[in-house]
Amino acid sequence: MTDDVHWLNATEMAAWRSFIESHGDLITAIEHDLAPSGLTLGDYQVLVYLTEADDEQMRMCDLADMLQLSPSGLTRRLDGLVKSGWVERRNSEADRRVMLAALTDAGREQLAAAAPGHVVSVRARMIDVLDREDHIAIARAFGKIRAALDAADAR
Repeated sequence: MTDDVHWLNATEMAAWRSFIESHGDLITAIEHDLAPSGLTLGDYQVLVYLTEADDEQMRMCDLADMLQLSPSGLTRRLDGLVKSGWVERRNSEADRRVMLAALTDAGREQLAAAAPGHVVSVRARMIDVLDREDHIAIARAFGKIRAALDAADAR
């Protein structure tokens, strides 16, 4: 069975280990920096997606897909945002069976207040640690990984 395995060489192992050993710590540090805003990184992502959506609202099923959450996972994610008044759930006017997640004025203000500190954190923890060539390489590498994952999901 192990004869069929294409084992990682030293360079591949270094790439994998660097990723796996830094990913969790990076996300934890960015979450810690974002905490004073009252948002988690997941909350922040919801607010960003809604600001980018037409009319600042999305079908719940589409938002769940973008966030890679189950419908119940999205419900749990939105509960706090709804309770805080940053997002509302509403029925679609076009199809009453469809539930939408919509950004509120308070949510837009919350995101605007949190964004500068979040950008400072991302810069300090990742962007400014790297040079332009690193940014290009990371964008290219994760673009390829995203495309491969999407292709696998489409099968």
